[in-house]
Amino acid sequence: MNYVRERLVRLRSELKHRNVDAIIIPSNDPHFSEYPAKCRQYRKWISGFTGSAGTLTVTSDDAALWVDSRYFIQAGKQLEDTGIEMQKLTSGRLFDESWLKTRLRDGQKVGVEAGLFSVNMFETLKRSLAPLILTDIGDIFDTVYPDRPALPEAEAFLLSDEITGKSRREKLADFAKSTTPNREIYIVSALDEIAWMLNMRGSDVAYNPVVISYLVIDYPDTHLFMNRKQLPESDLKQLRDDGVIIHSYSDFDTFISSIAKDRTVKFNFNKTNYHIYKLLKDRVTIVEEKNVAESIALRKAVKNDVELSGFRSCMITDGVAMVRFLKWLDENVGKIRITEIDAAGKLEEIRRYGKDYRGLSFGTISAYGANGALPHYSPSKASDTVIGRETFYLVDSGAQYLTGTTDLTRTLHFGNPTDEEKEDYTLVLKGMINLSMAVFPAGTRGAQLDILARKFLWEKGKNFLHGTGHGVGHFLNVHEGPQSIRSEDNPVALQPGMVTSDEPAIYVEGKYGIRTENLLACKFHLTTGFGDFHSFETLTLCPIDTKSVNIAMMTGEEIKWLNEYHGRVYDSLSPYLEKEEVEYLKTVTEAI
Repeated sequence: MNYVRERLVRLRSELKHRNVDAIIIPSNDPHFSEYPAKCRQYRKWISGFTGSAGTLTVTSDDAALWVDSRYFIQAGKQLEDTGIEMQKLTSGRLFDESWLKTRLRDGQKVGVEAGLFSVNMFETLKRSLAPLILTDIGDIFDTVYPDRPALPEAEAFLLSDEITGKSRREKLADFAKSTTPNREIYIVSALDEIAWMLNMRGSDVAYNPVVISYLVIDYPDTHLFMNRKQLPESDLKQLRDDGVIIHSYSDFDTFISSIAKDRTVKFNFNKTNYHIYKLLKDRVTIVEEKNVAESIALRKAVKNDVELSGFRSCMITDGVAMVRFLKWLDENVGKIRITEIDAAGKLEEIRRYGKDYRGLSFGTISAYGANGALPHYSPSKASDTVIGRETFYLVDSGAQYLTGTTDLTRTLHFGNPTDEEKEDYTLVLKGMINLSMAVFPAGTRGAQLDILARKFLWEKGKNFLHGTGHGVGHFLNVHEGPQSIRSEDNPVALQPGMVTSDEPAIYVEGKYGIRTENLLACKFHLTTGFGDFHSFETLTLCPIDTKSVNIAMMTGEEIKWLNEYHGRVYDSLSPYLEKEEVEYLKTVTEAI
């Protein structure tokens, strides 16, 4: 880890040169992407920590990386001998401000790049750090990161209305009518929201099929800021015909700085960076978007019938790949050497042959034994472990298809599970099934359903610390909002058309991890004198390992659900499999 120490020296030298006493480096890019492009992975480059979330704080003498419970073990290992201490976050904050306050004197300066902080995040941090002074120091990495990669220029493309179910012209008109009725200019920074609004996809960042861009909606004109070389001329013409004017990505700052002073500009303060706010705040009237019902995020989250049909189609393709992968594991674990990396590579290789495959939707979590106790474990050369028959192997994976996005987790045992392993496995499975069977009144929030997945674990004094469910995009980001299913309250109700994961878990440090995950689509269930009620359709089609189920712990209703689910998996996937694969599928989906 000498390179981390060298980069810290370089960073501290530049901070001193700029007369700044500390710096805060989040995991963000200017668009708050979950997976920033390589040229914007600043926290990872400085610290060497490869997790998806974390905040680095550096002073002239000390450095700390702040991570949540998903990464306590991983960060502890990756930060050894770097000069950076691992700090545990137990709340939704970026870091503990007292860490800086105890190391700096009142009035000393804490530097940030304003483009990496949302408006609300910057203002909150400014208040919480006082009497320290929060200051925007711009892009310090231009100096300290000399070999920083350039912005990507990957090929982009437009989706047909047959795949999206709604044209960009319709989306823009509907949005302008409800969200900017007084001709407010609306700025969109989130890459998945731009991709959804324009029915455009790309591959500028890992796993998410998006294009690095900004969007300014000044209806009937729409201004798109991106590298026009990424789109073929035929697609550029389609955009122009729909009133989309294309500018260079680098011209965005100049464009918004030239907006007439009598105009009103609207944007989401949690999704727009403070640098944009600074360029506008003394020139135009700014309105904060606060109504989730008006947001692009909610429109995107509620899938239309065409999008849901696409999900069902890609689940068959993905399920076929998973059956072939599970069969390969069953036949070879313990007979040939298969490591975690080997297994992840094999699954990706099988998926590539699927119809309309467009890559993985996130880095595969392939974890055997104790590595499974790391919720977001990613095997590396240093940690790669041979998969054996002694305990659990957990695989959490997903793919992007032209018609939808998948995300599923299966936990497998290739030997003889212990009573303890069976109990833990069954508790998790019961929670997953319990949530899948939920019927709830319209207006119900995810936090109100979260206990359904945790109930059985809680009764045994056990728990998992991450959320139970996240939204999933349609051939877009595998993690999206605004809905969620987790213990923390989220005011957004679950609505028909929303696709959300269902993934309870248990992690036993030093031994194993267990997680079982399907994707659910919220749907209308029935209407009574008490109003409308909703339920879930299980979209994922993949066998659930029954070897580790303690049937005595299952209720008749749970067993019925599992058997019916396996019957549907068999009926849906068997027509697409070879004879030996069908026989395997028949065996692993037998009723219990």
